[in-house]
Amino acid sequence: MGGRYIGIEMKVSLTVCMILCLTSIVHADQGKAVFFEPPYTPSACYGTQSYGNMVAGVSDTLWNNGRACGKRYRVKCIGGANEAPHPCKNGDTAVVKVVDYCKAGCQGIINLSKHAFSTIADPDAGIIQVEFNEV
Repeated sequence: MGGRYIGIEMKVSLTVCMILCLTSIVHADQGKAVFFEPPYTPSACYGTQSYGNMVAGVSDTLWNNGRACGKRYRVKCIGGANEAPHPCKNGDTAVVKVVDYCKAGCQGIINLSKHAFSTIADPDAGIIQVEFNEV
């Protein structure tokens, strides 16, 4: 009889662990994103070293005194942040590497390269609502 209860407790524990793991996987932060034009160097993190077209700068919210350098984020457009109707591109995502700091006055939490922004939204929108998570 005792073994039966241990089995049930194990199943419940395993189920709870699985739910918690899945919850952490699907959690994403939200904020506004803007974009910047090439060239994407120099950057605050890597100077004149280029990391391609799928890069971003982050505002103070993510910067963390430069510890954001090199982190990668998956970014998805979830809506407009101004008058532009339907700026998002069909749920597409972009994975970007943080290479720069978006200084005070930055209008977004994340400043995407124009290439990355164009992957997820119409650049004519200028500013969008995004969800993002570290990958």
